[in-house]
Amino acid sequence: MLPGFGLAFGISLFWLGLIVILPFTALILSTGRMGLYAFLHTVLDPRVLASIRLSFVCALYAASINAVFGLLVAWVLVRYPFPGRRLFDAFIDLPFALPTAVAGIALTSLYAPNGLVGRYLEPLGIKVAFTPLGIVVALTFIGLPFVVRTVQPVLEGLERELEEAATCLGAKRWQIVWRVVFPALVPALITGVALAFARAAGEFGSVIFIAGNIPLVSEIAPLIILSKLDQYDQNGATAVAVVMLVIAFVSLLLINTVQWRIARRYGATR
Repeated sequence: MLPGFGLAFGISLFWLGLIVILPFTALILSTGRMGLYAFLHTVLDPRVLASIRLSFVCALYAASINAVFGLLVAWVLVRYPFPGRRLFDAFIDLPFALPTAVAGIALTSLYAPNGLVGRYLEPLGIKVAFTPLGIVVALTFIGLPFVVRTVQPVLEGLERELEEAATCLGAKRWQIVWRVVFPALVPALITGVALAFARAAGEFGSVIFIAGNIPLVSEIAPLIILSKLDQYDQNGATAVAVVMLVIAFVSLLLINTVQWRIARRYGATR
């Protein structure tokens, strides 16, 4: 038997504080010892601002791409039987199990100017490796499973009778998808996109090789933090980390608010 609410809530709060809140509190307190001038001098540096902007903008692009294609992949897995379906389904989880550094090396060798794909894109003037586009490709790769695995169980549990009823009432296929299926998937889709965005914003291993790490062009914020630690500038590293923490927290808070309102609106209309 699980403990009662009081004890369960206390244990949950203690564990959350120990694992999540305490490290973040220590990070903020460590930054507070810098002083306001040193903090602003660090985070307002053009190189730091460019890296933070690049990390979150690329994460947003990657999450948006995964919102479309992750939904499509989940739809195909649930609605269409085809040969090799189990193998196809297993490949979705590969970015979860694969070390991110291995993924970065594989993507770089694939999209480098002399790579299997890059050699054909280079004459067309399309450069992927060592550019922000390469960062988006890497972040899309590691974020796809979050969207697929969040949407897939909701799509599997969707009552087919609702679609059949809509068909009997004369609704066309696109109307059934847009008015019956899609509203039920929106909360799960937003959750998957939020998870993909959060993972992508702080991604390091799969990006470090394909990004090229050119200052003010393709240098991500986690690399700035690592470089400051290599220079024994712990205060500077924590300052950049705190800025990323605040931006990520505010972004996720907004996403969760939108998700809650959509879920409440959809629940009220059922």
